[in-house]
Amino acid sequence: MNKGTEHPLSILANQAYDAFSDMGFEIATGPELESDWYNFYVLNFPKDHPALDMQDTFWIKNSKDLAKNSPDFAPLDKRTGDQHDSLNSSPNLVLRTHTTTVTARSLEKAGKDGRLPAAFISIGKVFRNEATDITHEMQFFQIDGAMVGENISIADLKGVLTKFYKKMLGEEIEIEFRPSFFPFTEPSIEVFAKFKGHWLEMMGAGMLHPNVLRNIGLDPSKVQGFAFGGGLDRIAMIKWNISDVRLFYQGDLRLNQF
Repeated sequence: MNKGTEHPLSILANQAYDAFSDMGFEIATGPELESDWYNFYVLNFPKDHPALDMQDTFWIKNSKDLAKNSPDFAPLDKRTGDQHDSLNSSPNLVLRTHTTTVTARSLEKAGKDGRLPAAFISIGKVFRNEATDITHEMQFFQIDGAMVGENISIADLKGVLTKFYKKMLGEEIEIEFRPSFFPFTEPSIEVFAKFKGHWLEMMGAGMLHPNVLRNIGLDPSKVQGFAFGGGLDRIAMIKWNISDVRLFYQGDLRLNQF
């Protein structure tokens, strides 16, 4: 009988943590069951954003009852004093759609504790209510990070991500940054890597929007920073020439070779 082996995504997550730790990032963790505040509104998503639709997000039934007795989901007036219609009530809960929730919580705590500048990296499972194909899954692992302090620039962001991808995929890998839009960053960029002669989108990133900084209790006139988030699975596909992302979640024994 063959011995069990470490899953390739676990191997890659540890390598990613090492890469970012070498650049001064702290490892952060957070809940997979998340409030709509941290998942959307703290990140400057408007209430009519399509990501809030049931077609895109797994909303939890009767979640206000589940949230009542949890310190992680305290009524918003106890944390911010404004920002959302559900003041004085428990928030709605979702399966997190990204791990930016973790870095938002971590930066908020670092600001309250007077620990800025700070940089955090988180790797965890996220959930999207979408059709699956060879490059998309309803669940996947996301790498998410952020850095906040004085005089942090987009050049710092590009330097961090270039160093990370070259360490993970080899110095010869081609990396390209393209303009984009995300509610929580301004300006925003997308990161692409060249794979088998084609450019593959790896992650979104950008400078944290002033509204996000305010929502986590920071003063955008005194500090600024960047954030990024993208799939760990995409890196594994390039690194090990795996053509279908769904194989990572089907118990395929061929993955034992890693």
